[in-house]
Amino acid sequence: MDLYQVMRTTFAARNFTDEPVSDAQIGAILENARFAPSGGNRQGWKVLVVREQRTKDALASMIAPTVQRYVAQVAAKEAPWNTINPTALSDAQIAASHIPQPMIDSICQAPVLLLVFVDLSVVASFDSQLERVGVISGGSIYPFVWNILLSARNEGLGGTLTTFVGANESELKEYLGVPDEYAFAAMIPIGNPTKQLTKLKRKSVAEFAVKERFDGEVLGG
Repeated sequence: MDLYQVMRTTFAARNFTDEPVSDAQIGAILENARFAPSGGNRQGWKVLVVREQRTKDALASMIAPTVQRYVAQVAAKEAPWNTINPTALSDAQIAASHIPQPMIDSICQAPVLLLVFVDLSVVASFDSQLERVGVISGGSIYPFVWNILLSARNEGLGGTLTTFVGANESELKEYLGVPDEYAFAAMIPIGNPTKQLTKLKRKSVAEFAVKERFDGEVLGG
């Protein structure tokens, strides 16, 4: 498949058939994804390939409270879990919200789950001293995660980048025996999508690209 075609058609697949995904298929995906860039070429990623049902069930339980708050905030027309505007919802209101179990199951019961961790001892976190949530460390892991999704698409498979379980990282790391220096980065369900999307909706370049300054001239305007 042409590179631009892969980029334009790699959609967030959350519903999968029961068709199995082999170790050979996962190996092919990771064989190509590993060429992603990372700071200093340190390649501080670690991937856990999850198939056991008990682990999938445990992950579903871990993400349930996070998803519950997420959908409650969306229903309240808030941007969920953002670090700028605190939620106006009370803990009681969130606890009373519906837990969308089918949504959780569609993610956690995929044929294969890839859990991606990054070794923080090899990542340059240049924004670690700023008074906001850190994002720069992601530059050394998310290109790899996105390569996984592009590779899956090229193999005729699908997946999506989820981070719900990150809210319960301590429980996750204890359950899976993850060393202290590693941070959770992504949980990617992988499988054969129940349907293939070929046309995605995205903002035009003119809506996000400007010249020289944040309030600069629109690129191509």
